[in-house]
Amino acid sequence: MRYSEFWSRMQQHLGDGYAQVWSRQQVIAELDGRTVEQALASGESPKRVWRAVWATLDLPASER
Repeated sequence: MRYSEFWSRMQQHLGDGYAQVWSRQQVIAELDGRTVEQALASGESPKRVWRAVWATLDLPASER
């Protein structure tokens, strides 16, 4: 997954403005207690981060 696809999915599910805020504030246990922004900055793949977001938001399997 590319970063552009990751952010497109984030915006689709959280809205244009809120996706950025949520990624800076929401700590996710599956990302070792980091935020989306911290995980991506430390080199986690967008695919792994998306899977953690997907689980946290309890999105349908079709969105995985």
